[in-house]
Amino acid sequence: MFAYYLKLAYLSCKRTWGMTSLMVLAIALGIGASMTTITVNYLMSANPIPHKSSELFVVQLDSWDPNNPYYDDGDAPDQLTYRDATFLWQAKKAPRQTIMTGMSAVVEPADKDALPFLIEGRATSGDFFTMFDTPFLYGSGWDRAADEQQQRVAVINAELNERLFGGKDPVGQLIKLAGEDYKVVGVMARWNPKPKFYDISTGAFNDSEEVFVPFSLITEQKLGRSGNTNCWKPTESGYQAFLDSECIWVQFWVELPSEAEKEQYLTFINNYAKDQHQFGRFARQDNNHLRDVMQWLEKREVVSDDASMMMAMSLMFLLVCLLNTVGLLLAKFLGKASEIGVRQALGASRKDLFVQHLIESGLIGLAGGLLGLVLAFAGLEAVKSMYGDWIRDLARLDLTLVAMAIGLAVLSSIIAGLYPTWRACHVQPSQQLKAQ
Repeated sequence: MFAYYLKLAYLSCKRTWGMTSLMVLAIALGIGASMTTITVNYLMSANPIPHKSSELFVVQLDSWDPNNPYYDDGDAPDQLTYRDATFLWQAKKAPRQTIMTGMSAVVEPADKDALPFLIEGRATSGDFFTMFDTPFLYGSGWDRAADEQQQRVAVINAELNERLFGGKDPVGQLIKLAGEDYKVVGVMARWNPKPKFYDISTGAFNDSEEVFVPFSLITEQKLGRSGNTNCWKPTESGYQAFLDSECIWVQFWVELPSEAEKEQYLTFINNYAKDQHQFGRFARQDNNHLRDVMQWLEKREVVSDDASMMMAMSLMFLLVCLLNTVGLLLAKFLGKASEIGVRQALGASRKDLFVQHLIESGLIGLAGGLLGLVLAFAGLEAVKSMYGDWIRDLARLDLTLVAMAIGLAVLSSIIAGLYPTWRACHVQPSQQLKAQ
């Protein structure tokens, strides 16, 4: 019977092609607008490392100005001072831990005819690659000995490897960063988590870095720091004075697989804050936090209020389109009153007629959904052109979103067709037969 009702729906739509086209266009406009904003919000709020996001925690210590909290709501800063971060790292209280900051350096290609160029990188510790499950094309990360001995080793990404070594295995080769030779120990495959959860201080949707080197090299001043640096009190001149200052510029993450380990680590950092309080630091000594990946992204409102408002407005626009569709379906189905009366007189039940017309509504919704996907794709391309490269990975339709668009269109059209179908099924056959 489904195939028969589908055939009847097709013939009905073909017979009233003008009105059907208007309904398809109305649904398509609503789906196109809503899916454009839903797609961006969906990918912005996606879990960037779903299999272990509940085990990775950013560490927050409140060493900020006693008279003015860092955030208006009193929350602790996003970053740590150098001395606090290095103390936590050297304490080794977590199974895995990562200390890091942004860095930049000039690369001098081996080809003398090629010009030097500036790259953005990350000074970090060896656990970074294991904690965040970074994929490798060649080699691997470095061990803790490389961190402690300030070895000049580097992990590069696939794009930089293509540029410097033509995509071949470069493990063991040297690259020159800021005038110094670094040994390549690994090449990362494409890894560009969105949001870039491990450091949202410079932009939650920036691309991941091109090169990674040991954090300990930062103290040698061989590499330039990049990223946010915030200070609440003046510092003395000299780099060592800066390292000893209250300036915050270091991110610190720990991997804690169990709730017991989390509680133990929280106790550890709270005790550290109490000890520092005795030395005149950490005025808000109990304002320390461990937040997992999704808690962290939610706390820092990675999905902006503007984006959520745009999605709400687009869904309201879809509702307006559906209300127009209800009116058109009502006119279409009541225009078939004589046909419905004849079918009832020949023995068709109201249930049969109801199913038949809901299938017709669903067919219109399917056509609207397919056209809506085209409009959504065009809308996402417009978003890319307006906002630039940073949003290119967020403005794309995957299979989940395609299925969502089709399902939303069909479901919406069926819901929109409920009242018109109910009205059509309550046509009195005797009146229609007399009118013929």
